[in-house]
Amino acid sequence: MTGRLGRVCRVAAALLTAVSCQSAPARAASPPSAERSSGIVTWAASADRMGEGTADRGYRLIVHTSVGGTGLRVRVTNAFGDRPLTLDSAYAGLRGRGAALRPGSNRRLTFGGARTVTVPAGAAAWSDPLPGSWPAGSDLAVSLHTPDAAGPATGHWMAMQTSYTGQGDHTAEDGARAWGRTTGSWWYLDAVSVRPSRAATGAVVALGDSITDGWASTSDRNHRWTDYLARRLHTSHAPVQGVADEGISGNKVLADGAGPSALNRLDRDVLSLPGVRTVFLFEGINDIKAHTGVTARDLIAGYRRLTQRVHEAGKCVVAATVGPFEGWPEWDPAADAVRREVNRYIRTGGDFDAVTDFDRTLRSPHDSARLLPSLDGGDHLHPNDQGMHALADTVDLGSLRCAR
Repeated sequence: MTGRLGRVCRVAAALLTAVSCQSAPARAASPPSAERSSGIVTWAASADRMGEGTADRGYRLIVHTSVGGTGLRVRVTNAFGDRPLTLDSAYAGLRGRGAALRPGSNRRLTFGGARTVTVPAGAAAWSDPLPGSWPAGSDLAVSLHTPDAAGPATGHWMAMQTSYTGQGDHTAEDGARAWGRTTGSWWYLDAVSVRPSRAATGAVVALGDSITDGWASTSDRNHRWTDYLARRLHTSHAPVQGVADEGISGNKVLADGAGPSALNRLDRDVLSLPGVRTVFLFEGINDIKAHTGVTARDLIAGYRRLTQRVHEAGKCVVAATVGPFEGWPEWDPAADAVRREVNRYIRTGGDFDAVTDFDRTLRSPHDSARLLPSLDGGDHLHPNDQGMHALADTVDLGSLRCAR
């Protein structure tokens, strides 16, 4: 299969695999280099269980920074592994074209001063800071080698970004020759941080599902709504500059399935990230449309538990209303009634520090249960690039400065 149909089927297969392979929440464990990173998060992606790890495999992972700074650090993760993960070589550099790096930018990463790190099952580890400046809005290439990986791997299935793999350790090489295969996932990497030039700079984390994950946006173009938001924040010189996209396709607020629920992954995917000032909550459509019996009261209680935990951590919550989805196969009037009741609570309940009305942005003026056709990615649920841009433009940048 080729084109959009093939893409849909490949992602659907990946998501079904992720659901079927779901493991219990990650265990608490701390390698020597697992301390919190300083600075603020410039990129992140939610960890989930992947397929089996492969020995002697190299990964050149392409991620896009939101805020620039010095002292770059990466966080490698074995959150869903069932045995220790060893990385015997790791580098970070600026991507040139494809798998090739800008000459001279590739630098070795160390962990507690060592070139090798072993991450226990269920744990993560931050690298030591790298010298030099790392620009905002750039493609960073993080190259990792796993000499003896086996068992469940950890990563992020639907990256909407092409990365590269190869056999053997070629992490130190600038060229693309050894990186002959591609992957649409991020492996063993879930966060990058920097020290920004302004000490008061903060970050926002978008906690969401497939819309936040970027489904229906153009791959390899950084057209998720969070990417557009990062560009707005950068050009406005706002005090919030870092943007972390913690969306998982199919994710729910209340129940595990396509990844741990928002409630169960909040600590690892959100509160553990450095420099976070505000959590942007845009999730709930999968709880509603799955017809599992979840009521508006159930979902509102979940929002309140999540908001309470974020507030207890000293951070703010901006909540977005749930968008329309008539035309999606799971839509029916009963589900839409739940969505409307949930949106009334989000707009008027007073539990959040601010509200962003994504529903108003996305809905058709002629049928409030449907996406505006010009913003519809084709399945009547996910916005296209124009819709993603519209969502980012809806966010009041001032609401992200909130401090508790």
